[in-house]
Amino acid sequence: MEVHTLYEGTYSVDITKKFIPFDPQKHSFKERPGSLFINVQPFLIQLNNQLVLVDTGLGFNNEQGEMVLHQNIRNAGYVPEDVSLVLLSHLHYDHSGGTVKIDQGDLSLSFPEATYVIQRGEWEQAYIKPGSSYRTEIFDYLQRNAHIDFIEGSGNYSRGIDVELTGAHTLYHQVFLFSEDSEKVFFGGDVLPEPEELVKNFVAKYDLDGRLAMEQRKVFGARAIAENWNCLFYHGKTAATGRVIEEAGGIKVISS
Repeated sequence: MEVHTLYEGTYSVDITKKFIPFDPQKHSFKERPGSLFINVQPFLIQLNNQLVLVDTGLGFNNEQGEMVLHQNIRNAGYVPEDVSLVLLSHLHYDHSGGTVKIDQGDLSLSFPEATYVIQRGEWEQAYIKPGSSYRTEIFDYLQRNAHIDFIEGSGNYSRGIDVELTGAHTLYHQVFLFSEDSEKVFFGGDVLPEPEELVKNFVAKYDLDGRLAMEQRKVFGARAIAENWNCLFYHGKTAATGRVIEEAGGIKVISS
């Protein structure tokens, strides 16, 4: 199994939920009071002879008009058409924006050969409770043009891919465990977006049910230690990937 981190950038996010690029070499934290500063990094996984993309970032374009996500996939040695599965933990814009390419208002599928795997309940919630976190115009286009596999609940999706419906961050948030031979890779989406959340127990305000998310992180942390998972952190700043170890007084994440 090969894992590639597709770093899309660092952003500040304020109450408007707009993602504004942030470069600490050019910008000041003080200039953006009340903002949350996060990294956005989808992951590309070569698994059992298929190429899997896990979440899709914001879908922003570079100065040449190419999607940063596409550029990163090419840098990893592949082309976007190689992607056969797009797994979406949930449909908030920073995780689903890259499902389509937007060029001067025109939309096209970012991964025309892929199957997009989405929890049916998450899709329905995006329309029941639309807001700035969901971009339903993107979903409308996907529904008309993409091959979508709406799944329900937890279980084995395909060889080497297990799905667990967690809720907590959104009502139908899901996480993924990838297995090949003796190797296991875990993607926790926004239930486990940063390594620090394994080390410190706290209730996050950005979760639908912060207490449930906190309790789930404890369970995932214990399993990561017991089964030697390589964990992928979608919003991680200190580490994008890491293994969890137990040490005196608590646990620690070692960047992998």
